[in-house]
Amino acid sequence: MARRKGDPKPQPKERTAKLPSRDEIVGFILENPDRSTKRDVAKAFNLKGEDRLALKPLFKELEEEGVFQRRGKRLVAAGALPKVMVLTITGRDADGGLLARPLEWNEAENGPPPLIATRVPRHNKQRQVSAGVGDRVLARISPPDSGDGVHVARVIKKLEARRTGVLGVVRRMDDGGYRLEPVDRKQSELIIDKDQLADARVGDLVEVDVTRTGRYGLPRATVTQRIGSFASEKAVSMIAIHANGIPHVFPQEVMTEAEKAEPVKPGGKREDWRKLPLITIDPSDAKDHDDAVHAEPDPDVGNAGGHVLTVAIADVAHYVRPGSALDREALKRGNSVYFPDRVVPMLPERISNDLCSLREGEDRPALAVRMVFGADGHKRSHSFHRIVMRSAAKLSYNQAQAAIDGAPDDKSGPLLEPILKPLWAAYACLKKGRHARGPLELDLPERKIILNSEGLVDRITVPDRLDAHKLIEECMIQANVAAAETLESKEQLLVYRVHDSPSMAKEEALREFLKTIEIPLAQGAQLRPSAFNTILDRVKDTDHAALVNEVILRSQAQAEYAPENYGHFGLNLLRYAHFTSPIRRYADLIVHRALIRALGLGDGKDGLPDITLDQLREIAGSISIAERRAVAAERQTVDRLIALHLADSIGQSFDGRVAGLSSAGLFVALPAYGADGFVPASTLGDEYFRHDEGLHAMVGERSGTGYRLGDAVTIKIVEVLPLAGSMRFEMETEPRKLESSNRSYHKSRKGARAGRGAMKGKRPGQSRGRPKAGRRR
Repeated sequence: MARRKGDPKPQPKERTAKLPSRDEIVGFILENPDRSTKRDVAKAFNLKGEDRLALKPLFKELEEEGVFQRRGKRLVAAGALPKVMVLTITGRDADGGLLARPLEWNEAENGPPPLIATRVPRHNKQRQVSAGVGDRVLARISPPDSGDGVHVARVIKKLEARRTGVLGVVRRMDDGGYRLEPVDRKQSELIIDKDQLADARVGDLVEVDVTRTGRYGLPRATVTQRIGSFASEKAVSMIAIHANGIPHVFPQEVMTEAEKAEPVKPGGKREDWRKLPLITIDPSDAKDHDDAVHAEPDPDVGNAGGHVLTVAIADVAHYVRPGSALDREALKRGNSVYFPDRVVPMLPERISNDLCSLREGEDRPALAVRMVFGADGHKRSHSFHRIVMRSAAKLSYNQAQAAIDGAPDDKSGPLLEPILKPLWAAYACLKKGRHARGPLELDLPERKIILNSEGLVDRITVPDRLDAHKLIEECMIQANVAAAETLESKEQLLVYRVHDSPSMAKEEALREFLKTIEIPLAQGAQLRPSAFNTILDRVKDTDHAALVNEVILRSQAQAEYAPENYGHFGLNLLRYAHFTSPIRRYADLIVHRALIRALGLGDGKDGLPDITLDQLREIAGSISIAERRAVAAERQTVDRLIALHLADSIGQSFDGRVAGLSSAGLFVALPAYGADGFVPASTLGDEYFRHDEGLHAMVGERSGTGYRLGDAVTIKIVEVLPLAGSMRFEMETEPRKLESSNRSYHKSRKGARAGRGAMKGKRPGQSRGRPKAGRRR
């Protein structure tokens, strides 16, 4: 039971003589922020048995009092910033020094963003670093070194130059003049004089510089770059590419290096696995195939009912060597970016679609993991091998599933008994282990946009979630776990894929919300994914299902890459690293190199080079940023495509669902299209509507009626801005009577802070107003 105000403070378990004092432990954590888990403290003070167990209540006490906050398994000083983060340089101090603030900061939960004094190294052995006001930089953060509380940052590298250009489309006015319709709806229109058009034409997507502004009238601009016709195919995704600064043209040195690469031949240190009938199972339109699978019953009589599962992954590390032009460009991109009309790859096609694609019937280098599972679905052992393989077949998800369901075709039919049925038998075994593990099982259908020949929306589909998809997903998860376990056992530095548990503030907000629909959530204990799954099962097939899925999603932290491990909450795994997609993710390439080095599988030139923890933090921070950039660009492109598709539907009514709320109004998603629009609060009725965060609703002050997150509603489209990817709706569904929340979200948060001190919140950059795009584990 939670302690109420005025109740005596619970005392921690009586400490033995061996246990150091509270002040000694606090001092150790402050002096050793990298060694601040219970295990680290126990090791430092040589604590064992009951003395070690006594640390648990002490850690909890320190967190509740606000002395420290939890970050994964570590305790960090309250208000402490990550060691590496992205900053925006905002100005200069009286001495001319640069001042910065975090690029992503949840002010509602963490208070005002901290001011950070930023130092730019004048000389760097590898490159010259220069930065100024307006730049975004990746920086290493140090705690305040004086009494003013100002953190100090040392710039590692500048991420992008100051953006002075404005992106938009050239329009012809009735008076014969030209104007720029900006992509950003917050930017006003700009006048472009005819002699400032350069080679741009009406309808072209261009970048301009603002040249003159005056007290009256619109500013004037000059075209600096013609990107292409907005009416042409792939123009919509090009907006997102330019607006987000996504590298999309490979430098010539990168292309030259890729073209010189030669296919790998059998022999040397590589094991010859060409006779093992590995197969690829991918989407029907996949152009590259970076993973192949095979399964068979375990012949070991001591493992009756067990299975041997093999996962082979394209050996990208052989071709992309550390420090090469290919490597530098891959790190710069971080990952491939997927749009409905194109892919911006991390690696040139010569590498991704040719030499590293596990093509049917062709010899390819791979890094394989052979895993042995017991009949209960738990992994008993695994081993990694550097091999040459030859894919026995390329199947689509639908092909493989149809064969298992009794409708094989000419290609899948011969594979059914020897390959597909053993794979499905192994999957049935893996499902037992997954069920015992209990990962978070959110029901969030994903939509796919199908374009016509002109690059515009033809239709939106919700692909069936087949067992074939789940089989491959579970195989990849197990391979990722094996990679992390192996590297940890070898004490090899690596980049983990980590996902923190929900913050106490988010747990409290979720608990208050669930009370309004009479669903209890245990208080005090640290929640596990199974607790959320119990709630999801309870509301399945009820009117609350969509709402509860959304609210639980919003309570989660954001997954990221880090060299320190604090587990993967969503998958309920203690250690997890991305290993299975090195063609499209730089994190996986790092893990491949680490395995090659740790296991002695290479020639010394393609393994992970000597690297410090700080350097690995820099890489992890960079690729985490690239991932968030890709998610934003993909989402923006979908919004623009759907807005363009519905531009002629003004005045028409559509079924929707409340997908987000803010003090300004409601976001309503159109399930048939996978996009949303905005309903201003001022248009909801003839009374004042306020945002009740505890209830996740907009509530009329006078009537008590309103709209709640997840409500099914009918809206009318009143405005569409295709360039901005935004739509404005008018609510046609009448507000309904809403039950009152016991406390507002603000009050619950304030109370939580008073009782627990500074708390860890949702990862910066996650919007509470709109749903996250896609699921990235």
